[in-house]
Amino acid sequence: MDVRITSMGWYAAGRVETAAQLAPLIGRSEDWITRRTGVARRWVSDESMAEMGAEAARRALGDGPPPDLILNTSLTPVQLLPDSSVFIQRALGTEGIPSFSIHATCLSFLVGLQAAVHFAAAGTWRRILLVSAEKGTTFRDLSAPESAALIGDGAAAAVLEPGGGKWIDFALRTWPEGAAYAEFRGAGTRSPPGRSPPEDNLFQMNGPRIFRLGHVKLREVMFALLDKHGLTLSELDLIVPHQMSGPGIEAFRRGGVRDDQLVDIVGEYGNCIAASIPMALAIAQEQGRLFPGAKVLLVGTGAGISVAAALMRW
Repeated sequence: MDVRITSMGWYAAGRVETAAQLAPLIGRSEDWITRRTGVARRWVSDESMAEMGAEAARRALGDGPPPDLILNTSLTPVQLLPDSSVFIQRALGTEGIPSFSIHATCLSFLVGLQAAVHFAAAGTWRRILLVSAEKGTTFRDLSAPESAALIGDGAAAAVLEPGGGKWIDFALRTWPEGAAYAEFRGAGTRSPPGRSPPEDNLFQMNGPRIFRLGHVKLREVMFALLDKHGLTLSELDLIVPHQMSGPGIEAFRRGGVRDDQLVDIVGEYGNCIAASIPMALAIAQEQGRLFPGAKVLLVGTGAGISVAAALMRW
């Protein structure tokens, strides 16, 4: 489909928290944090998720016209009701624009892009703003060192419109055997407010299990998509993975991805959940790593466990 991302913006602000500063809070050393997670520093925001998303959106929209649709493609909400897209739109200072959320945990931006491509191609909405804003540090469990040392706050936004580029293909698959490997159990019918233990309202993760299952399934989905279009990894110009962890990014290098292809920002920003892929893409664009006709692969894993991959020509 002939659609393209016409502009992007990203935002991270607040307080920089280094591995050395976090270490005494989680009972681990700075060296342990950087070895296990690859995260040397992260941003801890003092703004709301909606304010962060609105600022990224302003940077993406620039002086252009307002969007026809606002898609919130984030995990962390402002509150359960109403939808967080409402708060992003209010912080952006607009009204009357349709807005809703597409929620697929860390893969929300990728799934949102797939939906936006079809909306734009059908003419339902032509100028679509996608916003991924994450304030995941709010939900860190400091008694769970590995997951607490991964998370960072950040936001990114993209404007998608018809023409100029090409959305080649998209794949999404889910394996429920990994449902317990990354969880936030509270605020639902399973562990309702007033009856949930404190840990149910914090992020819980079994890092080794999600890494093992995710790595196998990601390769399966990624190579199936490339094979379908007669492509190899070496032919791609840019590979933008979900910034899950340092070891997760290193797995791409071990799998043959060259440094000039790979976007790696996890050491500086941490795992920014659904914002990590669009943040990495926006930063790559700022660095001049994207050019017309570039073959780009966006790929990642999310809680569930789900794997998504999107192939586009810039």
